[in-house]
Amino acid sequence: MSADAPIELVAYDPSWPRLFEQEQARLLDAIGPWLTGGIHHVGSTAVPGLDAKPIIDILAGVQSLDASRGCIDRLRSLDYHNAPYRPEQMHWFCKPSQARRTHHLHLVPTGSQRYREELAFRDVLRAQPAVAREYTQLKRRLAALHRDDREAYTAAKAAFITRQSSQRHR
Repeated sequence: MSADAPIELVAYDPSWPRLFEQEQARLLDAIGPWLTGGIHHVGSTAVPGLDAKPIIDILAGVQSLDASRGCIDRLRSLDYHNAPYRPEQMHWFCKPSQARRTHHLHLVPTGSQRYREELAFRDVLRAQPAVAREYTQLKRRLAALHRDDREAYTAAKAAFITRQSSQRHR
C-alpha cells in the first residue's frame, strides 16, 4: 500500500478517549438507525497507557453488511472514505483519507466472530497490563520491521490478537 504513511507508534495520548466520544456523537447522529450494537472505541488508542498509531479505531455494530450499505453515503458527509478491506467481514472506512488517517471506522455485524473478537481483545488489553506490555513490545518490533507495509504489520499481529481474544471467551 504505497499510498499509506509509514507506521509510527506514539505514546498513549490522554485526549484519545475524548476524540472518540466526539466522533461517536457525530456517528450516532449520522448512522444511528443502522446501528444494532452501539459504537465502541477499540484498538490500541482505546487502552490507557498503550503505545499506538495515532488513529482512533471505532467499531460500530450493524445487523448485516447488506442492511448497512445505506449508511455509506451518510458517512461521506463526515469525511469517511470507504476502503474495501476484508469486505466479507466489514465495511471499513478511513478519515480523512487512506493516505492520512485520523480515524478508522469498522461497520461489523454484531453477530459475527469479528465483532466479538475486537471487543474481547480490547477488554483483555484493558484488564491485563502484562498482556498490554507484551503487545506493545510486539507492535514496536513489527513497526520497525514493516514500517512501510501496513498489511504485513497487521498480518504479523494476527496470531497474538486471536490467541488473546479467544482466551477471553474461555
